[in-house]
Amino acid sequence: MPDRHLHIISFNIPYPANYGGVIDVYYKLKALQAQGVKVHLHSFKYDREANGKLASVCHKVYYYKRRIGLKSTLSLKPYIVASRRSDELLNNLLKDEHPILFEGLHSCYYLDHPKLKDRIKIYRESNIEHHYYYNLAGAERNLLKKAYFLGASIKLKYYQKVLKHADLMLTVSKADTQYLQKYFPNNRIIHLPSFHPNDELNILPGKGSYILYHGNLSVPENTVAAEFLVREVFSDSDLPLYVAGLNPPDSLIKTINNSSNTKLIANPPDNEMFDLIRNAQINVLVTFQGTGLKLKLLNTLYNGRHVIVNKTILNGTGLGEFCTVRETADSIAQSVKELFEKDFDNGEIKRRNALLNGDYSNKQNVRKLINYIFGD
Repeated sequence: MPDRHLHIISFNIPYPANYGGVIDVYYKLKALQAQGVKVHLHSFKYDREANGKLASVCHKVYYYKRRIGLKSTLSLKPYIVASRRSDELLNNLLKDEHPILFEGLHSCYYLDHPKLKDRIKIYRESNIEHHYYYNLAGAERNLLKKAYFLGASIKLKYYQKVLKHADLMLTVSKADTQYLQKYFPNNRIIHLPSFHPNDELNILPGKGSYILYHGNLSVPENTVAAEFLVREVFSDSDLPLYVAGLNPPDSLIKTINNSSNTKLIANPPDNEMFDLIRNAQINVLVTFQGTGLKLKLLNTLYNGRHVIVNKTILNGTGLGEFCTVRETADSIAQSVKELFEKDFDNGEIKRRNALLNGDYSNKQNVRKLINYIFGD
């Protein structure tokens, strides 16, 4: 069999893999390498340094400086797209005829470029981006940032038309699949769940001693969710709530400091976060932003005991049968009280294992991906 080569354009350097979008990219790279695919990774560099770890899972790694500044801001293209343009990237893509996978709308500056019109081009969706930015605006309190997010949402909705140039779109959720099928009925669109760090379930049976909410706390939607839990769900509870994640804003720190039963764990390393998820009695995951697949939900189901969610975070994932689904603060509080006293048994672990190691198996999904791109 001849060597299979694939270009992947990543919106950010995908290591360390410690937040949603880059988790999918990094573990996809690992899965492709295990199947013998030679990946040419192209990453934009702005808030992360080049990482030698990527050379061990890729055939070649290229880095490009992101063009932040006024010119990208004033572009008719969305800022997240315009700032990821690079003549050097285009030249590297033109050195061969290998297929190109564009990670997120962010990386699609060259998706419709005339010089690439005969190439196989795959769009990997991570969010319906204009929905995501519109919801960020709703969660943002700073008026200037709110205006920026609204403007970005408008530009992204218009720019989304570029996706008609993709030969294949791979979506992270069934809900996003249906959305794209509606707007691009002539394109090939397939649901392929996100890649993730779990090869098997690592759930501890029995009971834990605290409730956990975790996420990237610098993202407004996660800040809103954490404050909702502290102020409205746990305000009258004496059960211990831990809030863990990256870069909590001052507003959230203040809210938690005023709570007698809440503990903030800021910027825990990956191994500590894994232990927090695994040892919690209950993981509570709510969101008011319904696009994409929330990888923290998938990771929690692989590693945590009881999981309480709202409908929005499920977003067509088919994972609701393994969660306690509640919508209001009072109903979440009541379920927390009930599940805090309930052992998590081996029967529950087996039920999860049957689905997660099927539809969400990295090994199965990378074989599907290779077949979609290379036809083998």
